[in-house]
Amino acid sequence: MASHAATDHANLTGELAKPNTGRIWRIFFVLVGITALEFAITFALEAQHFRTMRNSILIGLTILKAFFIVGEFMHLKQETKGLIWMVLVPTVLLIWLLVALVTEGSAIGETLAHMFS
Repeated sequence: MASHAATDHANLTGELAKPNTGRIWRIFFVLVGITALEFAITFALEAQHFRTMRNSILIGLTILKAFFIVGEFMHLKQETKGLIWMVLVPTVLLIWLLVALVTEGSAIGETLAHMFS
């Protein structure tokens, strides 16, 4: 048993893997670019009649950024396709549910506001 442990240590080279800083910087600049685009859209579409379109674009960019972060930093991109679908399908259905609830809620709110005014 002691000789087995000695041979394991003899096979180690002592070299560490080189950090992949180029990939990290590329991810950083993509996220900075998406964030800068979000700020530009926020300040460019400041008028009241652009509010719904601006919010829709910002929500879409935020979801894109979230999927990019999950794929890169949480290593979902390297997982099996089954696990990726197991994470993505409920997320998409949850987003669809939230959009449907907000749409229905605002329609009911407008109806009640007109009914009691």
